[in-house]
Amino acid sequence: MNQQEKDLRIELAACYRIFDYVGWDELIFNHITVKVPGDEGHFLINPYGLHYSEVTASNLVKVDIHGNIVEKSDYPVNPAGMLIHSTIHAARDDAHCIGHTHTDAGMTVACQEGGLRIDNFYSVLLYKQVAYHDFHGLTVDDSEREELLASLGTKNLLILRSHGLLACGRSVAEMFFNLYSLQRSCEVQVAVDNSGKSVIPVSVEIAEKSSELLKIQMAANQGKPAGQLEFDAMRRLVDKIDDSYMDL
Repeated sequence: MNQQEKDLRIELAACYRIFDYVGWDELIFNHITVKVPGDEGHFLINPYGLHYSEVTASNLVKVDIHGNIVEKSDYPVNPAGMLIHSTIHAARDDAHCIGHTHTDAGMTVACQEGGLRIDNFYSVLLYKQVAYHDFHGLTVDDSEREELLASLGTKNLLILRSHGLLACGRSVAEMFFNLYSLQRSCEVQVAVDNSGKSVIPVSVEIAEKSSELLKIQMAANQGKPAGQLEFDAMRRLVDKIDDSYMDL
């Protein structure tokens, strides 16, 4: 294992601990995957049967693009996770990291007919950036692959109807920040709906302007890639609690 893969394993394991910390875990289910550098098409996924708080750099499972385990592991991988993640990794070179969640707020919006509205601070920043994929039941049927890719297209945010949320990123940090933005959008929408009060509309003009406003905000990121400052802050937080995920 070269140093680049070691670093990637530690970073992905840290991401699992961050998801656990913020409450995005779901028993032993759901996945965060990241591509391993090289031409083999391999990527890392969590061991099936472990909680996110138990994932470490050493027990992450390396698989090929078809879902076959390519290195010795004490654990299997989840077929449902393999279909979604292997399909996107195989087709999208820029989707180095993919995260999928079943949070209450995410699933609530995924179950609503209108999906995500552009009427809160977070959701307006995602204007025209969110794709939707219709529900096909448990994601283990290979026939769903083509439609999944068509639904996602070139976007990095996907609401799986009646199911949950998915985000892609060029790095682990970017995926985390993309998913955080989508999750917060859903949380605010659910909270507003639960308030029973009328929603103040946001104009399309404001929504269209948001991407330019975001560029101004991102200029203050000290030259760091998208999501890196936020991810590093969360990693420092979980490190104070338990840094055993670094074990290799």
